[in-house]
Amino acid sequence: MEVLVASSSTDAGIGCWDLQTGAELLRYKSCASTPHGLVCVGQRFLASSQSHNGIPSSGSVFYWSWSKPQVEVKSFLAEQIMTLAANREGTYIVGGGLSGDIYLWEVASGRLLRKWDGRNRGVSCLVFSNDDSLLISGFEDGWITVWSLLKILDDYRSQEGSKLYEWSFREHVERVSDIKSGCGGHNTVIVSAGMDRTCKIWSLLEGKLLGNIEFETPIEAIALDPGERVFYAGGWNGVIYVARYPKSLSSKNHGLHIIGSFPNKSKVYCLEYVASRNILVSGSQDGWVRVWDVRSRKTIGQFRHGKGGVNNIIVVRQQLYPNPQTSSRRHGSLLPPLEKYANSTNEGTSTKTVIGFQETYSKSMDAKYLSSHMINNHIEDLQQQGPAASEMEMDRLELDCQKARQMVQQWKKMYEDLHQYCVNELLEEGTEARGPMRKSA
Repeated sequence: MEVLVASSSTDAGIGCWDLQTGAELLRYKSCASTPHGLVCVGQRFLASSQSHNGIPSSGSVFYWSWSKPQVEVKSFLAEQIMTLAANREGTYIVGGGLSGDIYLWEVASGRLLRKWDGRNRGVSCLVFSNDDSLLISGFEDGWITVWSLLKILDDYRSQEGSKLYEWSFREHVERVSDIKSGCGGHNTVIVSAGMDRTCKIWSLLEGKLLGNIEFETPIEAIALDPGERVFYAGGWNGVIYVARYPKSLSSKNHGLHIIGSFPNKSKVYCLEYVASRNILVSGSQDGWVRVWDVRSRKTIGQFRHGKGGVNNIIVVRQQLYPNPQTSSRRHGSLLPPLEKYANSTNEGTSTKTVIGFQETYSKSMDAKYLSSHMINNHIEDLQQQGPAASEMEMDRLELDCQKARQMVQQWKKMYEDLHQYCVNELLEEGTEARGPMRKSA
């Protein structure tokens, strides 16, 4: 099932619909989210930063499990959190503050692992790269900074005062309203939108601007085509533009890169491209969520969220109601709230996160997330239970190790096949370039 989830800055809750049938599945209560402030954490639960009208000393993040409309966990934080992001596995939640500070929490324990100064202006958007190795942040003053997650989690580099970012650049002259990352990890491109009526394309590998497209209106939201041939830009004038990636930095022919549009008729706040259905979903100021057929550029469905404008949209592929026993054990109120401050008593200890191996991809939302101190507690429990429990645990660990070895062998085989394929392709191209060999007389 593909579930469409939407929220707004007014206390209208979170709407949840079946994307195929259009039926509303559940309405999650007590949510007034900030822009870019709604995330699905590892497909296990929803998290949203709450709007407090820009009060610096007031900040909160709420959790909802999939099966209950009420808020499950409330976290009250040191400042207003303007935007949230979570990595693909749901191990970490990152929040950008009104002050420009960025916070990194461990989901399983709620611990604040790191807080660092991004800039002196508020964080307007956060997004992880496709491989979760980089964190890209946009700011109110037009700056974009690319952070290395490995550097952020490296205590030695942090204590040395080494720079945590890979790149930092400013081409937007006003607020960065949205950032989307393509596929390819470090070798990908990102597209940024700004209130300066431009969208810019960047290379993460080289850290430089690849292209610039100017529009007739400020752009609030963007969505990328998976093939990275075009992207979609939602404007304040109610139009969703279809733009082709430019091949040069020349701004003289910027109009040629805008190849079409969708008549949304209301100010666009958010966009999401659903590759599995080849559709575009938009959230607007008028409180409607519209579903667009990309080829015909016509609406094929719409959902009424509420009175306020829809400022967040996410599409999640999963069952709406997971196993109740799993939900009550690992999710819900058993998840600790996010820490307001870093625990000063643990400053000298290292923090590590271990992601347990999954038996099948269908069980990804039940992945185990264990921090180092939780593992130590588990060892103590086994020691108290006696040798029988320890033997069972050893058997389980041996089975996990065997599965890990099998996975490594599979990846090695895939690499060897890909390497042989590339060699054969190069040999064939070289033979064709030389042409047929003539026989000697």
